[in-house]
Amino acid sequence: MDRRIFLSNALLLAGAGTVPGLSSAQPAQSGAAAVVTRDAMRPQFPSGVQSGDARADSAIVWTRSDRPARLWVEWSSTASFANLNRVRGPHLLEDSDFTGRVDLTGLPAGQEVFYRVVLQDLHNERVLSEPMPGHLRLPAASHGKPLRDVRFAWSGDTAGQGFGINEAWGGMKIYEQIRKVNPDFFLHSGDTIYADGPIAAQLKLPDGSTWNNLVTEEVSKVAETLNEYRGRYRYNLMDANIRRLSAEVPQIWQWDDHEVSNNWSDSKDVSGDARYTEKNVPLLVARASRAFLEYAPLRRGPDAESERVYRHLPQGPLLDVFVVDMRSYRGPNGANLQTDETGESAFMGRPQIAWLLDGLKRSKATWKVIAADMPIGVQVPDGKDAQGRDKWEAIANGDDGVPLGRELEIARLLREIKRASIKNIVWLTADVHYTAANFYDPRKAKFTDFLPFWEFISGPLNAGSFGPNKPDATFGVQVVYEKAPPAQNAAPSEGYQFFGQVDIDAKTKAFTVNLKDLTGATLFTKTLRAA
Repeated sequence: MDRRIFLSNALLLAGAGTVPGLSSAQPAQSGAAAVVTRDAMRPQFPSGVQSGDARADSAIVWTRSDRPARLWVEWSSTASFANLNRVRGPHLLEDSDFTGRVDLTGLPAGQEVFYRVVLQDLHNERVLSEPMPGHLRLPAASHGKPLRDVRFAWSGDTAGQGFGINEAWGGMKIYEQIRKVNPDFFLHSGDTIYADGPIAAQLKLPDGSTWNNLVTEEVSKVAETLNEYRGRYRYNLMDANIRRLSAEVPQIWQWDDHEVSNNWSDSKDVSGDARYTEKNVPLLVARASRAFLEYAPLRRGPDAESERVYRHLPQGPLLDVFVVDMRSYRGPNGANLQTDETGESAFMGRPQIAWLLDGLKRSKATWKVIAADMPIGVQVPDGKDAQGRDKWEAIANGDDGVPLGRELEIARLLREIKRASIKNIVWLTADVHYTAANFYDPRKAKFTDFLPFWEFISGPLNAGSFGPNKPDATFGVQVVYEKAPPAQNAAPSEGYQFFGQVDIDAKTKAFTVNLKDLTGATLFTKTLRAA
C-alpha cells in the first residue's frame, strides 16, 4: 500500500481526541529539505515490526523505536483498513531498549489481518511516525468454520560462526526463501542469535575467498553486558530479508544455548575464557534472558514465571504446536549416565514434562507438533569432564544401551504418550546445523515402550554448517535422510543452509514435510497419514 495512504490514515490519530495531545497534524512544509527535516523529527523504526504467537483470535505485534514513544497499532481485516480498529500500546522507554508489544485480541479467526504501527513522540505528542505496515494470517478456530490447508516453516541457528550480514552476497537470504513459500507462520527453533560468536568485518574462507560482514560495535566481541545482548538482536534486524519476513509472517520463537553462551548449563564455566571479563554465568544468563524477552515477538508468561518460554499455541483443528524449553531447566552438562531421574539428569524438568503430557492428552487437533530446540537421538558432544569422560550437550549420551541420564526423562515421556494412546505427534528441531529426517522405531531400539514417531531437523540460517552427527541407538533412531557439508563449518555461500516446510491438507489431513535448501529447492519429502 502507498506510504502516503498510510501517513494520511496515521494522522487521523490526531482527530476526535483519540490520542491525547494530538489535536492537529504537523504544519505543512515544502521542498526536499523540508521533507528531510520533517522525517528526521518523527520517531523512526530502526528494527521494523514483527508479529508472533498467533492464535485464532489474538497475536503479538512488536516494534522498537529510536526514542521515547507511545506505541499505537491499527488493524483491519481488509487491506483498505475500511473497518479499522485502534489499540493503544505501551510507552517505549530506555529500560526496554525502546522495544514494546501489543497483544491484539478479538481478531477474526482464520482471516488475514493487516496492521500498521505508529509511534507517538513523547517529547512532542503531536509528532507521529510514518506508519509501519505489517500483515499476519490467523489460524482457524477450533470449530465452526470449514478447514483450510495449513502451511508453516521452521529452522534455526542465525548468524553463527562469525557469518553475519554480507550485503554484497544478498544478506541473510534464506529468510527470503522462507517468506516466498508464504507460510502461515515461521517457527524459529532456537539460537536466534550467537551471543558468544564475534562477527568481524572479514572472514577468510578455505577456498581463498573473503566473506564480508556488516559490523556493529556490539557484535564485534562476545556479549556480556545487557546492551551487547540487545545489540545482537538489533544487528539481525538490520538485515532486509529478516525484516521483510518479520513484517509479513507471524513467528514462533524458542531459544537454545547461543542466546547466552555456547552449551550453557549449570556446569558452564567461562573463568578460563579470556574473551569474557564478566565471569559470572548466572548474571550473563539474566542479561541474555532480558534481551531475548524484549526482542522476541512472544506472549509473556504469567507473573508466577514471567520468563517462561515453553507454551502451547493452538493452530486450529488440524494442528497444535507445543513449544518446549530444553535449556532453562536442565541439570549440568556431564557424562549423562545417571541410572535414576534426579536434578542432575533433568533436561526439560518434571513440571514441564507434566505440562506437555497434559497438553498432549487434552489436544483435539489432528497433529501435535513438539517444537524442540535439540534432537533426541543425535549425539551432541560438549568436550570432556575432569575425569576425561565425554560430556554431552543434548539427550543422547553415546551409550547405545538402555536409557541413562537425560534419556530417562525422555523415556518416561514417550512411555506415557503410548499409555495415553496419543497419535500423530511429530518432533521438529534444529541445533546441529544440517538437515535430516529421523524415524524412531521401537522394534530397533533398546528402549521399546513407545509409539514410533518422526523427528525432522533443519538449519542453519546464515551460519556455519556442520554434521552429520552420530545417531544413538537407545530409542531406535533410523536416519532416513540427511544432508550435511563435506567439511565442517562450511560458509553460507557453499549452500548448506536449510529450512523445513510443512503442509497439512485440510481434506486428507496428510502432514507433508519438505526439507529445503538455500535456493528453495526441495531435497526430501515425507508425507505422514493421520492415524
